[in-house]
Amino acid sequence: MSFFITGTDTNVGKTTVCAWLLIHFNYSYWKPIQAGLDTEDTEILKNVTQIPDNKFLVPTYKLTEPLSPHEAAKRQNICIELDIIKLDLERTIVEGAGGVMVPLNKTCFIADLMENLQLPVILVARSELGTINHTLLTIKEIERRRLDLKGIIISGKKTAHNRTALEEYSGYPILAEIDYINPINRKNLLAIKPEKKINEIFLST
Repeated sequence: MSFFITGTDTNVGKTTVCAWLLIHFNYSYWKPIQAGLDTEDTEILKNVTQIPDNKFLVPTYKLTEPLSPHEAAKRQNICIELDIIKLDLERTIVEGAGGVMVPLNKTCFIADLMENLQLPVILVARSELGTINHTLLTIKEIERRRLDLKGIIISGKKTAHNRTALEEYSGYPILAEIDYINPINRKNLLAIKPEKKINEIFLST
């Protein structure tokens, strides 16, 4: 089984979470739409995780500028077409761009890509003030599209009351908390041990 990793926002910690999952569960990685080639997530993860290159799938779209995909594609006279974004490999972590309502073209959003791929979803949320609202709004869209949300991974400084609130108000389990990591490297990622709930999901597939 493969999983789609989305977030409540840009720079919420999705790529760090993906690196953590790759190291602990031996999955492959695919970011189908990469916007910004100076900081390409696939190359960052190769360096951080130190896992074999054959575990990394080539993005379907590689867009030069670090902008919302619809704008980055428009500047290169490209129209992102969802029908050609297909995953043919099992046990793959698929990372989205930004959050679920990031536009890909004039009519489609990341959520439409998620619908097309029909993968179980893991949502990455911030730990700080404001996360409850952002997370619950994101979950509403995921549920509206009848996607299979497995749970939430919290990224950032541990805040017990926000963890409790997210679980209580969302109705979904907190699968893990990934505190700030400095530097982000294989050793430090390995030091964060998976909790029981996420082990149950990944080790049963």
